[in-house]
Amino acid sequence: MTEGAATRRQVHAPPLFGIGQVLAKLQPEFPELTPSKLRFLEEQGLVTPARTAAGYRKFSPDDIERLGVVLSMQRDHYLPLKVIRAHLEAVDRGETPALPGATSGATVRATANRFTRSELVQAAGATPKLLDEAIASSLIRPADVYGEEALQLLRSLVALGGVGIEPRHLRGLRGAAERQAALIDRAIAPERRRDAAGRARNDERAGELAGHLASVHASVLRQSLGRSSD
Repeated sequence: MTEGAATRRQVHAPPLFGIGQVLAKLQPEFPELTPSKLRFLEEQGLVTPARTAAGYRKFSPDDIERLGVVLSMQRDHYLPLKVIRAHLEAVDRGETPALPGATSGATVRATANRFTRSELVQAAGATPKLLDEAIASSLIRPADVYGEEALQLLRSLVALGGVGIEPRHLRGLRGAAERQAALIDRAIAPERRRDAAGRARNDERAGELAGHLASVHASVLRQSLGRSSD
């Protein structure tokens, strides 16, 4: 290879990032992300960063995007890592599978979406005032960058607003969610581990239990609606 060709190859090589840089990029949206969780996700085969001669991990932009997808699928869809891994392997094979347990047609590409405040409002068909009210009612956490979860929630608030249900009517949902989070925390306390891999498994277990609670809540709501229509 000529010197010029080698130089061109180096210029076009994608940048690589250390663990600290990856955390700086992802923690604004995923504040629970830690170096130990990054290493655990690698151990589980969800991301495969390059290694330097000294053994340091180096993540490509594609690795960082993949990590964002994994974390979004855990947070937004309460999926265990083995399900996420199988889903991503299908995507790697060129397939476009729907997200397990998600609304029809939702794909891993949608999960990776990121929005600024103005982009979020526009994508949801909302107004800045509605977003402010949702934040004031503790339904959406303020952030510099929002994910798919915030988009779907804001779209739901737009639809509810059409029939007169406003964010202020839903303030109690945050309190209910905090109580359910406390239930989950107590449930996993006996099996809680303090080592790096254990903390990541605690997070996964908590996500699974949150998914079960969400299913129970949806079922109870449907039952209540059925009684009110009798």
